[in-house]
This record gives sequence, C-alpha cells and structure tokens, in this order.
Amino acid sequence: MIPKWLTGEIIGTFLMVFFGCGSVCAAVTTGAQVGVFQVAIVWGLGIATAIHLTGSLSGAHLNPAVTVSLAVWSDFPKIRVMPYVAAQFCGAFLAAAMLFGIFGGNLSAFEKERQIIRGQPGSEASAMVFGEFFPSPGGQPLTPEARERVSAGAAFGAEVIGTAILLLVIFCATDERNQSRPRLLNATVIGLTVTLLISLLGPLTMACFNPARDLAPRLFSSLAGWGTVPFSTNGCGWFTVYIAAPMLGGLLGGAIYRLLFKGAYRQR
Repeated sequence: MIPKWLTGEIIGTFLMVFFGCGSVCAAVTTGAQVGVFQVAIVWGLGIATAIHLTGSLSGAHLNPAVTVSLAVWSDFPKIRVMPYVAAQFCGAFLAAAMLFGIFGGNLSAFEKERQIIRGQPGSEASAMVFGEFFPSPGGQPLTPEARERVSAGAAFGAEVIGTAILLLVIFCATDERNQSRPRLLNATVIGLTVTLLISLLGPLTMACFNPARDLAPRLFSSLAGWGTVPFSTNGCGWFTVYIAAPMLGGLLGGAIYRLLFKGAYRQR
C-alpha cells in the first residue's frame, strides 16, 4: 500500500507546478496572462488548492526548503526528509512533462515565430516556462544589457529573503498558539504570500523559493531539447540561486520564527 504522505507530496507538488508553470506557459506562448501579477495569482491559487487537497495526507510541504526547515526547527522526523524531497521532485517532473505534452505545439510555434533555435543560446526565452533564470527573460533572449540589471549576488539575496519570508509565514500561520493565525485560511494566506513575493521579486529571479519546483522542470527541459541552456545561461546560478539560496532562506525563516515568534506565542 502506498503511504499517504507519498501520495500527498507527489500529487500536491504536481498540482502546484502544473498550475504555476502552466500559467507561465500560457503567458509566454499565448499571451493569456498580462503582467506579473496575473501569473503570480495563479501560482498562489494553485498552491492554496494543492495544500487544501493534500494537507491531511502529508502536511503539504511541496518544497524541500519547507521539509528541511521543519526537520531542523520543528519535530518533523529527519528520516523522512529525503523521501519527501524525492516525492516532491517526482511530482514536479511529472507536471513539467504533462505541460510539455499540452503546450508543445505552442512552444514550437513561439520559437519559430521569434527564430529561436531550441538548445542554442537565446532559447532561455522558451525554456523559462520550465526552469527559472535571472533576470526574468520575459519571453525574450537575455541580452548583455538585461543581464547587467540583476547580478548573481542580487539574485541570490532575493531568493534567500523571499524564501525566508515564506517560511516565516508558514511557521507563524500554522502555530496553534498564535491567536491571530488565519485558522481555516492557512492555505490561502500561504498562497497569497507567494503571490506577493512573485509580484515583487518575479522580474528579478522569476521567484523560485522552491528547489523542487525549479530543478525538476529544469532537468526535464534539458532532456526535452534545450540541452545545456537551462544549466549554462546563468552559469552556476541554477545551483546557487535556485537551490542553495532557497534552502538557506528556509532555514533563516525558521530561525527567525524560533527566536522571535515561537516564545512570544507561548507567553500569551
């Protein structure tokens, strides 16, 4: 029998990436969403939906940064960290494959219209529907001038801060001793927090905050024809900005909660 937490993390992460990356696919290839906020709100609603559907099965971590931070700063069993992370990567990879099957024709037409050769420099303009790049390509090849707007250090800092805020909200919103917590609206508050963060930081780094959400679709895009582009466009940024930074930010957010909030809630 399949453990319910495994089902929860695979399906929950699948739904989150399907809705979120799906909104990016639609925005880039069809112009269905106009502006960062419309993509951001779909991400937020997708996360809230995934949490509502799978929270009772696995706790709806859906993010390695959440799982590791809970293991460090809460009582989540450390022995389950790697299985949870593996399930999250599996769900995200399956969602990317599903989206490629649905939007494959649109992606090819988009590249043909803009004379983009998949797998060649400049094809990050279409690869961005799966993995993330800094600054956000916005459906266009990154130019030297565009790259100068966001340094690797600024992108790293943005991801650390964004993930720290997200984890602080998750810890505070789910702490039963917090008398002002949203209670039945936990998933909505977490989803809206992601919406706010994407609206603010999306133009800089595409707002990852989740290594599984980025690396699994990025790996899929590499296998689906984009080759080395997803892993070379920002140099080692695919690791430092989109894996290391969210993991560090998650631990930082948990530390802030532990030092400044957890004790205060207990005293009330």
